[in-house]
Amino acid sequence: MNKKIFAVDFDGFLVEDKWPEIGKPIDRNIKLVKDLKESGHKIILWTCRRDHKLAEAVQAMRLYNDLTFDAVNENLPEMIQKYGGDSRKITADIYLDDRNMNYEQARVILDTGMTEAEFHEHNR
Repeated sequence: MNKKIFAVDFDGFLVEDKWPEIGKPIDRNIKLVKDLKESGHKIILWTCRRDHKLAEAVQAMRLYNDLTFDAVNENLPEMIQKYGGDSRKITADIYLDDRNMNYEQARVILDTGMTEAEFHEHNR
């Protein structure tokens, strides 16, 4: 399987959206992300949270769900090196976000090997 980079949203995808609090974990989405990481894919936490609210989110995922990330609100080191810096735009193959893709859609992409663009084109 071709290893991919996944940018994963926090509020609304990993936990229920209760901003500024941390919502209830969405277990199946967390399991999906953990399975991706265990399969060798790279995971970037991609969220609007920052400062202490971001630290709370990262800590909650680590402590309560045993989920860690390869990067948090920044590109992977290999992408930073490739492009000569860390831009605000996160480079990923698939973006998992409650406003973009739900669990079932993500499973289709993972099970078929489609890219995100192919999935969206196929489902127009």
